[in-house]
Amino acid sequence: MIGFELLSDKGIVVLSPNGPLEESDFKRLAEAVDPYIASNGRLTGLMLRAASFPGWASFGALISHLRFVKDHHRKIARIAAVTDDHLLKIMPSIASHFVAAEIRQFPASQEAQAMAWLEGADAAPQGGA
Repeated sequence: MIGFELLSDKGIVVLSPNGPLEESDFKRLAEAVDPYIASNGRLTGLMLRAASFPGWASFGALISHLRFVKDHHRKIARIAAVTDDHLLKIMPSIASHFVAAEIRQFPASQEAQAMAWLEGADAAPQGGA
């Protein structure tokens, strides 16, 4: 299950997985962000705030996740992974081969710095990738 909030004044969506990802999560997310993208051309950023990666509830959920990435990755300028999870810390280096967005990892204690970077600040994260 993914909780999310679209900060439409900033053009940033904040994702907070709180259980295995489900097919319906990506449908709900697309229904929330697609109208914003249609009006504004893209999202300024996406913040993934996660203590750990919860996995997928089913194979269908994995497919829905991959489809969402395929359909949206060119419409998001920056992605910030805010986590201390070891697997998610390496996500930016892996995902950079598959998505057009600029991706950085930030320690969980630096959520404010991650948000500032998503908003356009160019400072490198402390202790991140």
